[in-house]
Amino acid sequence: MQRRSRKKSNAPWEPDLPAADAQGNYPALEALAVLQARDILRTRRKLGLTQVELARRAGIRPETLNRIEHGRNRPSVPTMAKIDRALKIVVKRDKSKEPCSNPP
Repeated sequence: MQRRSRKKSNAPWEPDLPAADAQGNYPALEALAVLQARDILRTRRKLGLTQVELARRAGIRPETLNRIEHGRNRPSVPTMAKIDRALKIVVKRDKSKEPCSNPP
């Protein structure tokens, strides 16, 4: 009997990919949820935001964001749009604070 293994993440706080089947294929929807979760989590941490801060900026509940980041909940398109918009706003604000490297 072949053992099904779960692909571990590089970081302990990131969700693991679901177990692969005998041919090495991952279940598409579950793998997509984990990949989305990792992207959101990495971006949020890179920007120095807490889950509560990002949830507030996105207009969603912190519990919802937590479930998404752990790969337990697949977000709807409108929810993903809210999260994406909130992350982009933070990036734009951070870039606007940086000094211009080539002043006129």
